[in-house]
Amino acid sequence: MLGGVLSAEHARWTSGERERAYRKEGKEGAEADQSPAEPKTADERSRACVSPLSIFTAAESSVRQRETCPKMMLKLVHFLGVLVCGSQAALQVSISLNKVELSVGESKFFICTAIGEPVRLEWYNPQGERIVPSKRMALHTESSRSRLIIYNAIIEDAGIYRCQATDGSGHTEEASVVLEIYQRLTFQDVESPQEFRYGETAEVVCDVISSPVPVVVWYYQDKEITEEHHSKFQVLANNNLQIHQVTKADEGVYRCEASVEARGEIDFVDIAVVVNVPPVLSVSQQSFNATADYQESVTFTCITSGSPDPVVTWHRKGQQLEPSEQYIFNRLEGGRSMLTIRNIRQGDGGTYSCKASNKAGSQEGELFLKVFVQPHITLLKNVTAVEGSAAMISCVAEGEPLPDISWRRAKDGQPFVDGDKSQDGRFEVRGRHGKSVLTISGVRLTDLGRFDCEALSRIGGHQKSMFLDIEYIPKFLTNHTIYYSWEGNPVNISCDVMSNPPATMLWRRERFTISAEGTANTRVHSTEGKSVLEVTPMSDRDFGRYNCTARNNIGVRYQEFILAQADVPSNPYSVRLSAVSQRLATVTFMKPDSHGGVPISYYLVQYKEVGSQDWRDVKSHSVQTTVVLTGLEPNTTYEVRVAAVNGKGQGEFSHTETFQTLPIREPSPPAVHGQRGMGKAYRLGLVKQDDGGMPIVEYIVKYKTDKEEQWMTKLVPGVNDFAMLQPLQWNTRYEVEITARNVKGLSEPTFYQFFMPQKPDITAESLFSGLGLGAVVGLGLGALLLLLVLVDVSCFFLRHCGLLMCITRTLCSKKTATSGKGKEIEEGKAAYLKLPLKEENGKESLKPDTIEIKVHSDNSIHTKPDDSKA
Repeated sequence: MLGGVLSAEHARWTSGERERAYRKEGKEGAEADQSPAEPKTADERSRACVSPLSIFTAAESSVRQRETCPKMMLKLVHFLGVLVCGSQAALQVSISLNKVELSVGESKFFICTAIGEPVRLEWYNPQGERIVPSKRMALHTESSRSRLIIYNAIIEDAGIYRCQATDGSGHTEEASVVLEIYQRLTFQDVESPQEFRYGETAEVVCDVISSPVPVVVWYYQDKEITEEHHSKFQVLANNNLQIHQVTKADEGVYRCEASVEARGEIDFVDIAVVVNVPPVLSVSQQSFNATADYQESVTFTCITSGSPDPVVTWHRKGQQLEPSEQYIFNRLEGGRSMLTIRNIRQGDGGTYSCKASNKAGSQEGELFLKVFVQPHITLLKNVTAVEGSAAMISCVAEGEPLPDISWRRAKDGQPFVDGDKSQDGRFEVRGRHGKSVLTISGVRLTDLGRFDCEALSRIGGHQKSMFLDIEYIPKFLTNHTIYYSWEGNPVNISCDVMSNPPATMLWRRERFTISAEGTANTRVHSTEGKSVLEVTPMSDRDFGRYNCTARNNIGVRYQEFILAQADVPSNPYSVRLSAVSQRLATVTFMKPDSHGGVPISYYLVQYKEVGSQDWRDVKSHSVQTTVVLTGLEPNTTYEVRVAAVNGKGQGEFSHTETFQTLPIREPSPPAVHGQRGMGKAYRLGLVKQDDGGMPIVEYIVKYKTDKEEQWMTKLVPGVNDFAMLQPLQWNTRYEVEITARNVKGLSEPTFYQFFMPQKPDITAESLFSGLGLGAVVGLGLGALLLLLVLVDVSCFFLRHCGLLMCITRTLCSKKTATSGKGKEIEEGKAAYLKLPLKEENGKESLKPDTIEIKVHSDNSIHTKPDDSKA
């Protein structure tokens, strides 16, 4: 490889260059022809064996220096001799850079290259310590090449770094690089703005670093601060600017400029200087008076100044006051701060402070509020006493002047004052210095309730209430202790208790406690003050005595219940028939003497025709002892009997009674009431009476004027409940005769008279006054609808648009389909209509109830009965 390089270099020379080199270097070539002395020792031979790289470098240098060809050939021969003299290769180390300048914070890398056969490449820092990889220094080594990386350089990293190569025999070679590190101009955490207190000596901080040390110059209002400003400004040794007795006039922007002449580096920072003036506070009025509980308000005022504007806070008893419904804060121009205390109360009296604060300091001012207090009850608590014991109720009140205290029982208004004692000696009052004690001896349940304490003085009064609670042993609320049931029928045994505090309740059966979960045939359902034992008797052993125990911390009580076997009721008696007609009869009876222990559910009334075996049943409504029988046949004899039914079952029937319905006859005269109709009409209301056992077919209404002899007749169907008589004459009295008719005949007539008034004046006002609101609205809507129809018709003929035009077009589009249907009729296809048949009296009862009307193409009509129901 080396030979190839040398051959290439040799080929570059031209023959002319070689001739000139020979002529110029002839003498040197002759000297070079002399053979060197043979090394005698091993060390000499080692020193005589020159590195191939050195020879190659020399060869390159010779080429560049245009050595003569003979001299170059001699050196090549010498190089080959060195190669022959020994097989070992000498180490040579080089670093990519010799000297480097680096600023603080920058990063750099260096490459170390070794020629030969190194087995180890190592770097050493300026302190001579071998470098190992770290966060700021990294090493990357590959056989004969190693790279050292320095991250974020610092001043301490400056110095000489060495790269050392070691071969297999332990021989070492090294190279070095000089690293110089300098600090750029850097302003360290310079704050802006910088604030100072008025009148103090201010030091404006400008911390700047560099290497070498920078020159710092200060500027204010675009002018350099020099020695002539020494009385006010002074640049300190640490480059900070000192301002003597700083004032508001010294506020502004100061420039700190730093430079390094050696590098021509310059930089600056602007710093705002703020001068804070301590607050000054004054109070125009220091003392205020108010009366508590009269919704009065007081306003305190503080006047403050300072820079920055002071923050004003209000304090009381060491605590800062916060805005609320009672405390209202306001701040006006001119530094006026106000605190308004609303709805002043007794506890609002005392000293208040106004505190003005800013960055330069704080100042306080005090104000005093004196509160005149009306009587106020401060202590009155609810009291709990045990029935039969004594209760003491205390009431404490304050005020200026000290109030007098009295008591009143709320439920009856009974007063109790100091020194009094009730007639029964159980209530007594003792009090002094704003405190009163009401003592109740032998507390009873009737004492339970509210008591009022009232404190009075010449300023006013105050009343407060308390509640006297009484604890007592459980008391059972019901004497219902016997319950009835039967096997398989569940029954609820209820144990109701009143107690204070609430009692715990449990059930016992023959000295055994029934658990809350119950047993196979018992369950317990409990709520406060009530426990229900659900028992489902399965045998005779489940009937008997059950015990309910109620217990609280005052005492314990017991109540015994009996579960007895129930029976069916006994029979009702005194069965009577009343209001018997052709179709109806009313049955009345007396309740049975015994309900069997279970409440009666209803009564069963049975009736049948004499001689028949089929009884028909009618149930009473709930437990009413009156039952109406309907649907009876006229002139028929019936038998009736009554039995009571309870949960256990049906009891025995009563004695059988016999009655006969009335035969069919003419109806009773109808009842009539009248009401004037609209205009010349009169409305007769018809109230049906006894129809005689058959439906009323019609009412025959005859009427005439009192001056005429001839009657006019009007027939009204029996299903109607009124008859309208019209037209009638104005200012005329009429006589009316009404008769009801059934299939049996006519009733006796009912006579009625009425008077038609004079003809009213027809005016616009009277016309509309006779109409109701609905009629007026209807007329208005009708007029509006008519107007819309006229507009639509006009649009149809003039504009060919509108609703009528849309309908016309739709009908025309269906003309083909309509023509097809007409053709079917012409061809003889029939159309059928079904109409109901009616009797002469108007009832739809004839069968078949419809007929078919068949329309043929020749317009002839044929009818036939509908036999679909035959």
